Amino acid sequence: MRNTKAFKEAVAQTLAELAYRGVTLAPATVADTIEQQITTVSERLGIQVRSSWRYFDASATADRLAQSVSSYEESSSEKGVGQAPMPPIDNPELALVLAGVPDSLDQTGGDLYAVIINVAVNAWMAGHIHGEDGCTGCDESRGDVGHDWEARMRTITEMQPNITKWFDRDVWTAAVNDTGYAVTRR
Repeated sequence: MRNTKAFKEAVAQTLAELAYRGVTLAPATVADTIEQQITTVSERLGIQVRSSWRYFDASATADRLAQSVSSYEESSSEKGVGQAPMPPIDNPELALVLAGVPDSLDQTGGDLYAVIINVAVNAWMAGHIHGEDGCTGCDESRGDVGHDWEARMRTITEMQPNITKWFDRDVWTAAVNDTGYAVTRR
């Protein structure tokens, strides 16, 4: 279904409608929603998938998606859910996460999924630790000692003094290539 002209046009129209409403969603999210809608219509009406397209309305789909996003944002803010900010780009811990990618790639034998999981977890932790004081969900969860973020950054910088090199795309790519792996487009 995803390779059809109708599907691609439906995704493009829905993304345009969302943009008109000031809502940004990943194209994959929109595509998954449309695929689910068309499949459901086909099954419930007992018709072929290609016949289900006559029931598709990009504007109505965009309205429902925008309403979902709005409801989620409202429910999260009402409950005081905190969200840690992204650490600064020159953050030593972020440099450590970037530096770990080539090693992780080498250790996993090129398992990109395992590398991405490792990076995601470490980046999330780095962002969370950096922003914990501003995270309302973390209030009183640090105990008596709390977290000395500055001390943590000093320790990381001492462990790896040249952190800025990892923010250079060419240095990072060379380190990945030194492992014997490369990310290439098919």
